[in-house]
Amino acid sequence: YVYGSIPAAPGCEKAPKIGFLAHMDVVDDAPPCEDPRIVKAYDGGDILLNEKENIVMSPAEFPALKAVVGDDLIVTNGLTLLGGDNKAGIAEILTAAERLMSDPSIRHGAVKIAFTPDEEIGRGPAHFDVKHFDADFAYTVDGGLLGGVNYENFNAAKSEVTVSGKSIHPGSAKNQMKNASYIAMEFNALLPQEQKPEYTENYEGFYFLHAMESNVEKASMHYMLRDHDAKKFALKKEMMDHVAAFLNQKYGAGTVKVETTDMYLNMRDLIEPKFHLVQTVLDEMKKMGIEPKVEPIRGGTDGAQLTYKGLPCPNLCTGDANAHGRFEFVSINHMDQVTELILNILKAYAK
Repeated sequence: YVYGSIPAAPGCEKAPKIGFLAHMDVVDDAPPCEDPRIVKAYDGGDILLNEKENIVMSPAEFPALKAVVGDDLIVTNGLTLLGGDNKAGIAEILTAAERLMSDPSIRHGAVKIAFTPDEEIGRGPAHFDVKHFDADFAYTVDGGLLGGVNYENFNAAKSEVTVSGKSIHPGSAKNQMKNASYIAMEFNALLPQEQKPEYTENYEGFYFLHAMESNVEKASMHYMLRDHDAKKFALKKEMMDHVAAFLNQKYGAGTVKVETTDMYLNMRDLIEPKFHLVQTVLDEMKKMGIEPKVEPIRGGTDGAQLTYKGLPCPNLCTGDANAHGRFEFVSINHMDQVTELILNILKAYAK
């Protein structure tokens, strides 16, 4: 964990102490970043990411590109991750800090900065020292394209499913073999098939089979359970147990074991009583000519857990799009405006 602090400007000592956070880790869903490049003044057409492999990023497939026509974009080589989630947030916070420290005319209260590890596996705030950070409230800078403001996130849990089978030579397997791979497939088929990530949007939750390893003797599956609604979230956890109970009745006690662990909760209920945190952002965006987009996060941020630790912490956009994959890109123009937004939030609370 990296903590930093900038003292209040003279005359602003009584202004709220405001924190800004970003995370340093990236996902491992694609190879690490190699050979990123800048596309100057994007013309709105296809972008050739990799000539050798003929990898193209098209607005027809990735409509987020339509929002950044004319911008300078940082793109991948088509084979690796970019990591704008959340290098963009780190860059914006540090650029804002540089501006504050070089321009004494900017009015601001005390500014608290932190960069965290392990956000992508839901453990970013696990050892975060809220008392040491010493902010009245904070913002994670960890969102998508310009205008995004988030104070609702998924309730999240991870569910580890283990299936125990019995291996017998297939030539003499009749009435003896218990194939753990088949049972694992059956487990997945018994979950609501319309509630997969690829079929859901907005406030719709899902069951996500993130990883699976199996053979006849043993199968293990890693699920991510997500829902904004607390009651529906509880039902998803119950469904995992119900499916296991059904299969254990069918194949024998102990065949299927499920261990479900909560990861983080929806911060909405704790942010709404302090809605000025969101309203100030909306007001400052409108002054800058930015159209705010208040949307539920279909994921989680460090801010969700920190909010439950006593540090109210909505989320701001970064200018990053298509995160967690080979077609990720960042608008440099959006990054510049997010930096200005950070400064304007500080000025608003220093009046």
